Amino acid sequence: MTKFKLRLYITGRTTHSQRAIDNLRAICDAELQGLYDVDVIDVLEHPALAENEKILATPTLVKRLPEPVRKIIGDLSDREKVLLGLDLELLEKGKRA
Repeated sequence: MTKFKLRLYITGRTTHSQRAIDNLRAICDAELQGLYDVDVIDVLEHPALAENEKILATPTLVKRLPEPVRKIIGDLSDREKVLLGLDLELLEKGKRA
């Protein structure tokens, strides 16, 4: 399986940001089992990175690899939406069968 390159854009250390970090960590640990790299980018500290990536809302998860690039906005609490955004919905359905 290809290693996933993910970036999570947050705004400060808020409850909403921490929830997104925790949800992402739980999904990655369960579904990607070490085959991922996550960078957490605080747009208050690195506004140029957010601008280059065209981030308009936070938290936003950007799946950079494997392609295609995908963006998921929100605290990542909707597991099905996150799996779909990461192109893992087929893997998830296969586990249920």
